[in-house]
Amino acid sequence: MAVSAAVEQQGKVLKTSPSSRPFSGFERLVAWRYLRARRKEASISVIAGFSLVGIMLGVAALIIVMAVMNGFRAELFKQILGFNGHVVVQPVDSPLNDYASLAQRLAAVPGVTMALPLVEGETLASGRGGSGTGALVRGIRAEDLTKLKTVSDHIVDGDMVGFTAGQGVMVGSRLARQLGLTVGDQITLTAPDGDVTPFGVNPRVKAYAISGIFEVGMSEYDSSVVFMPLEESQLFFNAEGIVEKIELFVSNPDDVDELRPKIEAAAGRQVFLTDWRQVNETFFSALQVERNTMFMILTLIVIVAALNIISGLIMLVKDKGSDIAILRTMGATSGAIMRIFFMTGAAIGVVGTVAGVALGVVVCLNIESIRQFFSWISGTVIFNPEVYFLSKLPAQMNLGETISVVVMALTLSFLATIFPAWRASRLDPVQALRYE
Repeated sequence: MAVSAAVEQQGKVLKTSPSSRPFSGFERLVAWRYLRARRKEASISVIAGFSLVGIMLGVAALIIVMAVMNGFRAELFKQILGFNGHVVVQPVDSPLNDYASLAQRLAAVPGVTMALPLVEGETLASGRGGSGTGALVRGIRAEDLTKLKTVSDHIVDGDMVGFTAGQGVMVGSRLARQLGLTVGDQITLTAPDGDVTPFGVNPRVKAYAISGIFEVGMSEYDSSVVFMPLEESQLFFNAEGIVEKIELFVSNPDDVDELRPKIEAAAGRQVFLTDWRQVNETFFSALQVERNTMFMILTLIVIVAALNIISGLIMLVKDKGSDIAILRTMGATSGAIMRIFFMTGAAIGVVGTVAGVALGVVVCLNIESIRQFFSWISGTVIFNPEVYFLSKLPAQMNLGETISVVVMALTLSFLATIFPAWRASRLDPVQALRYE
């Protein structure tokens, strides 16, 4: 009785609606009725539900992973280029003993924002109890360290007063914590090249008071870098009156190729230039490869969900064989039948995609809170900063990528509905009655 009533109602709609008009009210009504679950169609409803959930999770996973990869790259880009120079100027023919005047000339080049003379050296840093670890000492002028906002604006303990007076050093937060040191304590630095004696070269060991502790948010720097006043570092590394290099910061890091001739001309001597792309080429290339690989892997989730739409619609076509025969007998065209089942399958893809976008956006906006929650639940550190370099899990959504994910999910969903819908439209009334 229920089927007869449904067919009778569909017949009334068919008589009052022009069947030749694509996606008419009648076609939408029938498609909507086929989407609603009935007792005898429970298996079809379950398959449709799994298809919807699969598309939702696939779209959400793509959006979240792409946002995290974008945020990871952007944050690393910001930290690396904010801490290190965009162009490194090193001598070729003779040491940089005129670094003060050379830095002034280079800083005057249009597009260059800062020129920082540096002395760098590897040391062994020791703290309380004799514990030690490797550290990179960077000798820098106090006024230059003040201009380096990545460090000077992220001092978490102490200040730069002692550093400015040449009586203290600045230490990364993780390094200080590892050595058990705080502001005012002494950090002992050991350099392999020290004093020359009749018995050979002895390592140079000297203790410095910690003036301040900085935390830039990138564990590689927070756990290994010590800033020392330039003159003191020259004495410590046997480099009196010279510097190892001059790091240049530019207004637009992508324009370093255009600045190269100007920098070489301003130097007035033979210099060797290295830009940030050469130094970090392997690192950022690996990030790009990983990002593309993750996109392809997660796309498989959406493809599997789309295949579930095919199986669900084929079962629905088989179950609705008698309805198809009645509709065709009452004058419905094969195109109308195809559009009905196309809308039925496409609705699953559209709803799943919209739900996936909503879920992805919510997770991206609360990604750090979610990370901390799961870390608390599991009792482990998820996204360990010692491995991933950053202290927080970043997420930066890109509108173009999000639109691409949506278009891809909808396209796969629509393509998945074509074959079952075409198969339904090819059934003639007699075959449709037998098909059931």
